[in-house]
Order: sequence, then structure tokens, then C-alpha cells
Amino acid sequence: MALVPVPGAPIERADDPHIELTDRDAIDDGGARMSFLEHLDELRKRLINAAIALGVGCVIAFVFLDRVFDFLTRPMQQMLPERGELVVTAPPEYFMLYLKVGVLVGLFVALPAVMLQLWLFIAPGLYAHEKKFAIPFVVISTVFFVTGAAFSHYVAFPWTWKFFMDFMPGYVQPMIRLGDAFSLYVKMLLGFAVIFQMPTVVLFLARMGVVTAGFLLRHTKYAVLIIFILGAVLSPGGDIVSQGLMAGPMLALYALSIVIAWVVAPRKKSA
Repeated sequence: MALVPVPGAPIERADDPHIELTDRDAIDDGGARMSFLEHLDELRKRLINAAIALGVGCVIAFVFLDRVFDFLTRPMQQMLPERGELVVTAPPEYFMLYLKVGVLVGLFVALPAVMLQLWLFIAPGLYAHEKKFAIPFVVISTVFFVTGAAFSHYVAFPWTWKFFMDFMPGYVQPMIRLGDAFSLYVKMLLGFAVIFQMPTVVLFLARMGVVTAGFLLRHTKYAVLIIFILGAVLSPGGDIVSQGLMAGPMLALYALSIVIAWVVAPRKKSA
């Protein structure tokens, strides 16, 4: 219901400490409602800004691309058998792979700016006391994204690659296309980077009162089932090793999310 000012009465301000939280939110967010076309325009603006940030990140990445390319392909080289080798079957293949690595590294360089644009897109739908989580959201989501990618690079991908190499008998000489190997690497890298966002999502949902630690704990059995289904769907290889490497961290992240939801849950004030 709209507030009608009474003549002679003092005008209430959003920063008045005597105003209840819900009233302050209503005052602060009274003009935040957007039409459908305004939402589309806001989405276009954020996508353009994210694309610009990605372009800047790619430019920075191409400066150091030689060293980064060697770093990314090192796990593939180290896990090859004695007679194994990585090959290319077409002249443009290595060049296109080089460009893909540049875009991938550019994404990680521009990740904080991309996450900021995501937050700015959803911010108009939040209350005033929820909008102050912008910097924590950008920092925590970036940290977990990089952590998931690091887990894939140092643990998950080498184990999966070693499983495939050891499964071959001695009379088989592997000649693996570099493009196929890198495709597996990128799928696992981005897959783990995304699933490591689970604590970030739960943190903010719990802080806003959408989910609780008790809710997550009561639905653990359903979460375990969903996690193993997602592990089978998201794993780049159809083998049980890849599925286990996907499902295992998700189970640990779910347990961590329960703890986070309990820690950051809003506490009820005593009377």
C-alpha cells in the first residue's frame, strides 16, 4: 500500500534507525521494480560488459600464452607411456587449440569482472540489506571457481588420464590427438569449477533465509542420489573413475555447505 504523507508530519527517511527493516527495504527498493523490457536491456548491458572484460582478459592471456600452454598440457605429457605421443592430424589444429587456450585463460583473468556483472544483474531484485553482499559474492565465487579448476588440474584430470593410459595393454602404442586430450581437460576443468560453486550458492541462500542447515541435513539422502546422477551426467568420460571423481568432491562440498548454512544463518534476536 502506498504511503501518503500527512501535512505537517516529519518525512521518514530510509536511513532513519527507527524504521523497521522491512519498511526500510520497501523505501529503498520502491523504485527498483523493472519491466520485462527493462530486464532485457539490463541483461544486454551486463552481457556486453562481461564480453568486454573477457576480451581484455584474452589480451592479457595472450601475452603469457606460451608459458600457460606448456603448464596446461604438462599433465598430459607426464602421464603418457614411454612410447606414447600427442599428435595433430590437421595443419590448423594446433593453431585453433592455441586460440582456445587463450580464451580459456582469458576467462579466468576476467572472472571477477564477469561475476560482478552477474551480481549487478540480479541486484535489482534484492532487498537493500542483501545488496551489500556484492564484494563477498565476487571474492568467494572467484576463489571457489579457481579452487575447482586447480583440483581438476592437479588431481582429477591426472588420475583420469592415468586410468586411461594404464588400461591399455603393452602392445598398444597410444597416439592421442592433442585436440581430443585438451577437450577432455577443458570439460573436467570447467565441470569442477562449476560444481565448486555449491558452497557459494548455499552461503548466500542461507544468509537470505532461503535454505537452512536443517533443511539440507534432512534431505541428505536425496542430495546424494542427485549428486551421483550429476556425476554420471557431467563426467566427460563414461568410466566409473571419472564419475567417482565428480561425485566425491560434490559430497564433500555438500557437507561443507551444511556447515556454512549453519554458520551464516541469521540469528533470531532475543526479546
